[in-house]
Amino acid sequence: MPSRVVHQTDGVAWLAANPLGPDHAVVTSLPDLTEVPSLGADGWRRWFVDAAALACRQVSDEGVVVFFQSDVKRDGRWVDKGFLVNLGAEAAGSHLLWHKVVCRAPPGTATPGRPGWAHLMCFSRALRLDTAGSTADVLPRLGEMTWARAMGVAACEATCHFLRRSTAARVVVDPFCGVGTMLAVANAYGLDAVGVELSAKRAEQARRLVVDVTAPGDGLPGGDGDTLGGDDRANVRDR
Repeated sequence: MPSRVVHQTDGVAWLAANPLGPDHAVVTSLPDLTEVPSLGADGWRRWFVDAAALACRQVSDEGVVVFFQSDVKRDGRWVDKGFLVNLGAEAAGSHLLWHKVVCRAPPGTATPGRPGWAHLMCFSRALRLDTAGSTADVLPRLGEMTWARAMGVAACEATCHFLRRSTAARVVVDPFCGVGTMLAVANAYGLDAVGVELSAKRAEQARRLVVDVTAPGDGLPGGDGDTLGGDDRANVRDR
């Protein structure tokens, strides 16, 4: 059975102390200002860019980092987290391999405060992908949410399928794992998982969360983005 370890500590400090081998990939969502309000808007922006850069530096040259981020509106202006992630990746010498748009709401739906879609972005310093394997840039659904700030289950499945098909990664690391959605889906796809979470309560949830997927093999529809794998009614439970 694939393994799962969840460390209850600060994600940035853990990443800084743990360079990752060529069989590791980072898949994460960096916290919004609302999760670290003490930083203030300018401090959070600097922290966000630095954290993105650190994640990109800590994987191997052929390794990948995947960010799932939703923009937000503050004081009548959009905060483009995709742009901030790109700044961090560029500082680390990483390059964008693909950028998917994941629909959080049906097209045509008004979603005040944040857009009805999210960024799903993959970076690497040295890995290159064959354009013959390109897939759709718009993913039609996010999938079940295990908590308000989670990466949707279907988006996690699409990411895991990409990792299995196109990279050497066999361990998924989420340094801001929340309740562990990415870790649970990685395990369902036969990948080992390492999570880091500052909250003791969420860290314990992340150790127990189980997500059952119906077809985790390489034939799963969607690859790294044609249509999302999985089902919006995924079986999510404690183990």
